Amino acid sequence: MIKPNPNRRDFLLKTSSLMGAGVFLNPLDLFATSKKDYTVGEIIDLFISKVPNAPFSPTVDTLKSGNREQQVTGIVTTMFATLTVIRKAIELKANFIIVHEPTFYNHQDETAWLDGDPVYEFKKNLLEKHGIAVWRNHDYVHRLQIDGVQKGVVDELGWNAYYQQNAVLNLPETTLGNLIDHVKAKLEVPAMRYVGDLDQKASKILLLPGAIGGRRQIELLMQEKPDVLICGESPEWETPEYVRNANEMGEQLGLIVIGHSASEEGGSEFMKSWIEENVPGMPVTHFASGNSLQVL
Repeated sequence: MIKPNPNRRDFLLKTSSLMGAGVFLNPLDLFATSKKDYTVGEIIDLFISKVPNAPFSPTVDTLKSGNREQQVTGIVTTMFATLTVIRKAIELKANFIIVHEPTFYNHQDETAWLDGDPVYEFKKNLLEKHGIAVWRNHDYVHRLQIDGVQKGVVDELGWNAYYQQNAVLNLPETTLGNLIDHVKAKLEVPAMRYVGDLDQKASKILLLPGAIGGRRQIELLMQEKPDVLICGESPEWETPEYVRNANEMGEQLGLIVIGHSASEEGGSEFMKSWIEENVPGMPVTHFASGNSLQVL
């Protein structure tokens, strides 16, 4: 006895149901969700299609190596395409790296000024030799309806119960010192800088991963009036100086500076989860690039 093909059976049932409802589709559309082969361009376009008012220009979210037409064998998500990350992708036989930050040492990833430099040439040649595409997903992931980086960091910190899809979180009352200990443990950061009294009470938190600029950080401090601002980084003469002056005049305001990489690595975890949900069957690994700076 010949057993019926379950895929064909499901196809016929689905077709009958749709026809009964008066809906007529191209039969190939019914198998779209089981597509296993994706190109770099298809995955990029799929992500951008989820971003309100996208695509937009200008953007730094461009391919830094590889091309849109190459078929993806696997994906690595990370903050920076370090040589260690690239070698990990090679080991995993993944030819697509999705990063959040620049690959070639400047915001626009301009490379003409680096031509002939041995560090730049080594990295570029390693990517080319192994056919690895690198796409920066910075502007688009931040402009999802829910900021993907912020959501990823909230997940890492275990603060989902207090997250209202914006930068302000109202936590159970604690102290600035306890907050620092919590962030260090959850994000696995050995040390971080801060301003304020470690014993000050803290409940209303302004969470701004990355580096949105001192002026914007201060504007949000003025607007939201939190107990503590947690950010990725800020020039010392901007937000840290503002917070120091606030404390000098008698206010209780805390600042925790995590470091850029650790403050946004959760966004790369978010990207891994997004790939798993939206690109079924695609091998994907999150591999943290870590901080380029060490502390003693």
